[in-house]
Amino acid sequence: MISSSNTISFHSQTDRLLLWGLRLLSLMAGGILLLVVAFLILESWPAFQDIGPARFFTDQDWYPTERLYLLTPMLWGTLWATLGSIVLAAPLGILSAIFCHYYAPPLLATWYRRLIELLAGIPSVVYGFWGLVVLVPVIGQLHPPGPSLLAGILVLFLMILPTIMLVAHASFAKVPLSYIHSAMALGLGRWAMIRNVLLPTARAGLFTGILLGIARALGETMAILMVCGNVVQTPSNLFDPIRTLTANIALEMAYALGDHRSALFVSGLLLMGMVVVFVVMAEGLQYRKLDDTAR
Repeated sequence: MISSSNTISFHSQTDRLLLWGLRLLSLMAGGILLLVVAFLILESWPAFQDIGPARFFTDQDWYPTERLYLLTPMLWGTLWATLGSIVLAAPLGILSAIFCHYYAPPLLATWYRRLIELLAGIPSVVYGFWGLVVLVPVIGQLHPPGPSLLAGILVLFLMILPTIMLVAHASFAKVPLSYIHSAMALGLGRWAMIRNVLLPTARAGLFTGILLGIARALGETMAILMVCGNVVQTPSNLFDPIRTLTANIALEMAYALGDHRSALFVSGLLLMGMVVVFVVMAEGLQYRKLDDTAR
């Protein structure tokens, strides 16, 4: 017969192994991130030495063969496409999750969630091909030429909507039932319960979904390359063609040499910095709202 002390010792050893395994995986994840950042800095360093950081924002245009390395138009194109898509996808994704979790009949909710999961699994190049064949000609009839910032926003919107909706749905599913029962006992209606109890409780998960959507929109390449026109210019309206940083890297990395190649790595480093800025802003906004709620 196994004594209780041996059982406790066995569980203690298992917990230690699990703890060290989790620590090792955490160190590996952090180490991979540091290696990626170090690689980008190492490859970008020749451009910082030969060109200088200021010229990426002050040169007249992007013509690497003439030693002009302006990244500002592509930076603005990336930002406007990302912000436009997230403005559309975030509220619609969260409202879709609310409908699926609290309003839809069980059978409809199940099939609706399966459809969203299918949309999340579609490769980005398929979205880009659909946008090129269907969406761009429609926009071209409304306002030529067709390939534009608006086409990029709409394609990115369709791509990140499933991610935000599924993460929001999972966040609502983790809300304790006791919160719902307490709200019902207080006589709150369904929308009042969602607005005052469920949304504040699931806030962390909702922010996570939005951050994942932002990260995917910033890093998207093929779909945005196919529908945006790839013209290096700062957009003045939704119908202007644009080129994003990711599309620029994909188009020119195959033949880039010397400072041109290093400048493309600067674009990658800039994208990494943009993701960090968005994460810090979202975390700060989240903690600020939590402090306001606590007060």
